[in-house]
Amino acid sequence: MDIVQIIEGCKRKETRCQKILYERFFGCALKIAFRYVYQYDSAVNVTNDGFVKLFRHIEKFNYKEDDFPEQQLMSWIKRIIVKTSIDELRRNKMTPEIVDIPENVWEEVSENQDADQSILYKKLITHVKNLPPIHRIVFNMFVIDGFTHFNIANTLDISVAASELNLSCARGIIQKIINGHQPGETRLSG
Repeated sequence: MDIVQIIEGCKRKETRCQKILYERFFGCALKIAFRYVYQYDSAVNVTNDGFVKLFRHIEKFNYKEDDFPEQQLMSWIKRIIVKTSIDELRRNKMTPEIVDIPENVWEEVSENQDADQSILYKKLITHVKNLPPIHRIVFNMFVIDGFTHFNIANTLDISVAASELNLSCARGIIQKIINGHQPGETRLSG
């Protein structure tokens, strides 16, 4: 069954199509949720809540059949999962518990991603999870999920300048980690 048939079946509330869509995109959606909510059970709950929202509102999803509808759907799923993750963080006062990332979250490799990219992505996410919550959220939204500063500002109810500042701070912290020293640590030249 192709993606257009699945989408149209979901719009008609066909359980079979909903199941196919859920199973096809669950792994990717879970990875997105896990970048924001670092507790596995909470990330699974966020992912499931996101799919509930998706199925409730799928009739609003418009796509161009001749313009990669699967990519359009994935972008829409990404926005839903990110917003659902942020809602979860707000309920928990934006201080999620940080835990190790379970290996099974990384098992599903994108068809466009080779092993080296997967390892680099995993390292980046490990560094990102150690950022202060607001830096982590803005970094994820801008760098990884492709939101604009305007979209981030609207979603988080902050100014565009605050979004830009948080991204700059996040990049600076990650750069220091990559260069071999922890944030706040000064190196002595000698």
